[in-house]
Amino acid sequence: MSLLPVDAAVARIAASAMPLAEELIPLDEALGRTLAAPLAATRMQPPFPASAMDGYAVHAADTEHPPAELKVIGVAAAGHGFKGTVGRGQAVRLSTGAPMPEGTDAVLIKENAETPDDDTVIAREPATAGGHIRQPGLDFREGEVLLAAGRRLGIREITLAAAMNHATVPVRRRPKVAIISTGDELVRPGKVPGPDQIVASNDLGLAAFVRLNGGEPHDLGIVIDDQEAIGEAIDAALAIPANILITLGGASVGDHDLVQAALLDKGMTLDFWRIAMRPGKPLMFGRFHRTLVLGLPGNPVSSIVCALLFLRPLIASLLGAPQVDPSEPALLGGDLKENDDRQDYLRATLEPGDFGLPIATAMSPQDSSGLAILAGADCLIIRPPHAPPAKAGEACRIIRLRAVLE
Repeated sequence: MSLLPVDAAVARIAASAMPLAEELIPLDEALGRTLAAPLAATRMQPPFPASAMDGYAVHAADTEHPPAELKVIGVAAAGHGFKGTVGRGQAVRLSTGAPMPEGTDAVLIKENAETPDDDTVIAREPATAGGHIRQPGLDFREGEVLLAAGRRLGIREITLAAAMNHATVPVRRRPKVAIISTGDELVRPGKVPGPDQIVASNDLGLAAFVRLNGGEPHDLGIVIDDQEAIGEAIDAALAIPANILITLGGASVGDHDLVQAALLDKGMTLDFWRIAMRPGKPLMFGRFHRTLVLGLPGNPVSSIVCALLFLRPLIASLLGAPQVDPSEPALLGGDLKENDDRQDYLRATLEPGDFGLPIATAMSPQDSSGLAILAGADCLIIRPPHAPPAKAGEACRIIRLRAVLE
């Protein structure tokens, strides 16, 4: 099976999933969830002319020739409007957000007013008709769609939905993502590794990645290099039932790489295996009847890079969210050699540059097991297959890691 280009793999993975069913949840539980349907305003905001400043509600014409003395006939506060009509030569004391009293057309702001006593206000500057007044519907009107389906609900979106008077919101169900780590060499963090073992890190990083992107991780633990044991873990994932099964390691062609064999034995249909990329070549994608399978490489950097390139759009498809290209233009901070037939994702630092573009400088070494280098990187430089040698200052494309991993 030949190596599949990255773009083709991303497209096939994203197209393989249909959005999950929707559910209605309380708004105060909706942080990080994805809207399943458009959300329209149920009311107008503001629903009445409201003062945008502390001051006095007046007739603008009464203040045209300052100093102008007006009689204060009442008070209007937010939630407590003035009940009555304001005549010429009269004023009502206002607080910000208070409804404008009937008959008034301007706000004399507090800074331009002098109050010799409680019943009198003197306008020291003219008040402008319509000035400092929030007109009805200034923010939004009833029936206006303000949040589209597929929008992820953050702090701004939840605040807006509340202002639109939604106590509940329709969201997509969270994709259930089962994670299986394989390898005799792995032990859990906090354990003492044997002389030939290392501490497992991929499963925790991938679980955090799943949560960050709106999924529900199910870590099924570390499985030894035994096809029967791997098969039992696959059964556990299918019993959840998982929408996505992620396997970590064991997808290559070595004597101890048994994951693909175990998956095929359990009935998985293999879509593709091996991508023309570095790091991450031995990526595998397939499906059971209801569960999509993403076999990620065992090297931790490879698994994280593959997660942001392939798992992220897969979860987005299940959530009905739009597919977004995370890359952006930049300039190279150093020379790069000619590339081979695999698309490279080079860990790099960023610094401000001319012309509004950041400068990306590749780090060293680029080994696919180097988590410390990845943690210190600001971005990935994307090097297309067969890219010619490039000089410092030439254009490139990057993926900012803070934007996709935090």
